[in-house]
Amino acid sequence: MNSGVPTGWTIERVRALSGDPSAAPLSLDRLVVVEVAGQGDYEPLQPEVILAFHELCLVSDDGEWFMGQLDDDGSVSG
Repeated sequence: MNSGVPTGWTIERVRALSGDPSAAPLSLDRLVVVEVAGQGDYEPLQPEVILAFHELCLVSDDGEWFMGQLDDDGSVSG
């Protein structure tokens, strides 16, 4: 099952290519925001994929990838 990873990928492939054996897809039911450049404000995302690499995350939203961090409350900010 490839739930939570990009189409055509497996979590095993993500782990192998990243070199992080603990890489994991995260559920999408969490707040994900990205900082708006030059404005000091945040914009919410509607992610299609969230991959966690320890406290760092890669988030796919509408074909674009963002990097952020997993916060203590489970949200992702970037």
